[in-house]
Amino acid sequence: MKKLLILILLSASFATYSQAKYDTLPNLPEHYATRLAKFKKEPVATGKIMFVGNSITEGGNWRKLLKDSSVMNRGISGDNTFGLLQRMDEIMRHKPSSIFLLIGVNDLSKDIPSERTIENIFAIVGRIRSASPKTKIFVQTLLPVNPSVKNFPTQFDKQEKITEINDQLKKYGGPLKYTFVNIHNHFLAKGVLDAKFTYDGLHLNAVGYNHWLAYLKKNGYL
Repeated sequence: MKKLLILILLSASFATYSQAKYDTLPNLPEHYATRLAKFKKEPVATGKIMFVGNSITEGGNWRKLLKDSSVMNRGISGDNTFGLLQRMDEIMRHKPSSIFLLIGVNDLSKDIPSERTIENIFAIVGRIRSASPKTKIFVQTLLPVNPSVKNFPTQFDKQEKITEINDQLKKYGGPLKYTFVNIHNHFLAKGVLDAKFTYDGLHLNAVGYNHWLAYLKKNGYL
């Protein structure tokens, strides 16, 4: 009953953003509610590195990868830009030293217009900036996908839209004063996500996460 109530309240909160023509709920609303409740129970830990996003972020064992037990993972599988906006208060209570943001591909899976996704990402940047001006903001590109890999979820076959969003993220990095991080091109092979980095054409495997981390370190982001 308690879980049902959480889901009803969650649905109501997202309805304020809905424009009827598209669905703004996270792809996995129960998981979203459970994980957010867990985050809210954690004590405040200020000044830490934080990774924020969806399943691609949640799937990274960032503490192990960075050999730093203080790193915070605020990825939630199935989350989209609407869901992330709803949980920014929980994120910003920690006033992280830096935030590595990667969000938006689940928006595309629901056919939410890329223009709205971009607006939401910029709103997220604004929330970070207003709540914690000293936090360094790293906005990472959406990763490429590879529809030829076995078990690829076809609703994510949106490479053209991915490119469109990434182009806008690059364009506005300077004006909005965030660091644009082009991980997309670092994962490409013949125009798609290199198969050696993924197990389903969308999500990363261990090789992919190590490749990601190496890129961030090589370019001085970490």
